[in-house]
Amino acid sequence: MRIDDLHRENVDELTFTIDGEEGTYHRVDEVLDCWFESGSMPYAQLHYPFENQTLFEAGFPAEYIAEGLDQTRGWFYTLLVLSTALFDKPAFRNVIVNGIVMAEDGKKMSKRLQNYTPPDILMEEYGADALRLYLINSGLVKAEEQRFADAGVKDMVRRALLPWYNSFKFLATYAEIDHWKADTHHVKPENITDQWILSRLQSLKANVAREMAEYKLYNVVPALFEFIEDLTNWYIRLNRSRFWVEEMTADKHAAYQTLYTTLNELTICMAPFAPFLAEHIYQALGQFAGDTATRHKSVHLCHYPHAESDLIQPVLEQAVSRMQNIILLGRQKREQVKIKTKIPLSTLTVIHESQDMLDEISRLEDYIAGELNVKSVVYTTEEDQYINLFAKPNSPVLGKRFGKAFNQYRMAIQDLDAKALNQLQEDGSLVIDGESFSTDDILVFREAKEGTQALSNRFISIDMDCELNDDLIDEGLAREVINRIQKTRKDIGLNVTDRISITYNADERLASAIEKHRDYIAGETLCNTFTAASASTHSFDVDGNALTLDIQKSDN
Repeated sequence: MRIDDLHRENVDELTFTIDGEEGTYHRVDEVLDCWFESGSMPYAQLHYPFENQTLFEAGFPAEYIAEGLDQTRGWFYTLLVLSTALFDKPAFRNVIVNGIVMAEDGKKMSKRLQNYTPPDILMEEYGADALRLYLINSGLVKAEEQRFADAGVKDMVRRALLPWYNSFKFLATYAEIDHWKADTHHVKPENITDQWILSRLQSLKANVAREMAEYKLYNVVPALFEFIEDLTNWYIRLNRSRFWVEEMTADKHAAYQTLYTTLNELTICMAPFAPFLAEHIYQALGQFAGDTATRHKSVHLCHYPHAESDLIQPVLEQAVSRMQNIILLGRQKREQVKIKTKIPLSTLTVIHESQDMLDEISRLEDYIAGELNVKSVVYTTEEDQYINLFAKPNSPVLGKRFGKAFNQYRMAIQDLDAKALNQLQEDGSLVIDGESFSTDDILVFREAKEGTQALSNRFISIDMDCELNDDLIDEGLAREVINRIQKTRKDIGLNVTDRISITYNADERLASAIEKHRDYIAGETLCNTFTAASASTHSFDVDGNALTLDIQKSDN
């Protein structure tokens, strides 16, 4: 008879022999489920109620507990049962339930099967921060099962860690050249994108604080990723030329100050989620802080940043979001008609039903024109002149919902006008004949009207004049030449501030374009002398035209 048979067989004693020595097991009636001990943890750890009553009462119930999904019938259950029996309330205010990590093939992780990469190898290759971000950004923090994939860890480096680090390197490169310090330059940012990124920063801090207070980790990391995208692929890219200006103007000071402030506070925000890179960047930013007396020795000693509500501009944030959509639609249109961005186009028309929104977008016109390389931008609220807007029901969903009455609502949905469809997309819902419909129930379609070059999404519409002439093509060729020169500067190891002399030779068509835009090319490449003569060191094909360059560092 086994020991665990004592209870089932109602046996009080069991005799055994080990190495010739006899002994007896005695049944103990008072044995409890082992989870009772863990459920007693809030009281047992403080020897309550026999002592530490004040300390216990100050910390009970706990702010939160965290464990795996498998503890639902274990620790979570016994904590709740005991605290309810003793105090008629739960032992915790919040619970974070982690899902179960499985191998990528869906099986249990197994050393025998070797169906996973050991964590130490993953951290050696991608870093502990990448592994941490991957897990926090997964369904695990929502009690969902996660099939662990090494590619997901690698993706965290690409999506977040490298862009964030490269943003710091951009600041460091130019701040070192200009000997810029944060404590010696304080100017009010007048640039609209400075105001936007600072507003986005405050909104981020407010959102992170709200979601963290509600223990919704799964909403925090995506918001941080979106901000890093806005900082790197929008703010820095749109403002690079401000850091390239030779003179230390007030606008350049503002650009430095804005980028430094944003990176510093982003790094503090990221510290709980990517602690190692956050510490590295925080320490490196210290060289630009100037007065370090008030700067903490570690990012992990900093107070988590609080939002400055007076810097938040919701309308501006919405306008920049629309600008981003305009630029993406413009690039999509160029791809459709096979015209590269380096070739300028004459006109872009921005279309939106709200004149107030168009007025706000117009403040960003220089950035729109520069990104899409258009000569002029015009605005109109007459969307119906460019776009056909129509709707269809989501038949599988609504057919199941309404049964025989579906045809009635199908006809009503197809008859919706543009105003109703815009309202649906703006509010997220619409009432038809007493029934409420969401954007999942009604599928909205947009198509360009005949005779236009329009493109549209749910946020904004555009129309681009894609007709080319010789002047536009020549300017495009000049931009291609600039591209080749800049790549060559980098290849031969020149610094970004080095002046150069260029000797070039080109086919007749390209030479004509270069001559027409000589001053523009020279200015963009920091070229002191730009001479047409025999050259052979660096050879290129520029849209079917031969180009050779000799580039030397200039003494001036």
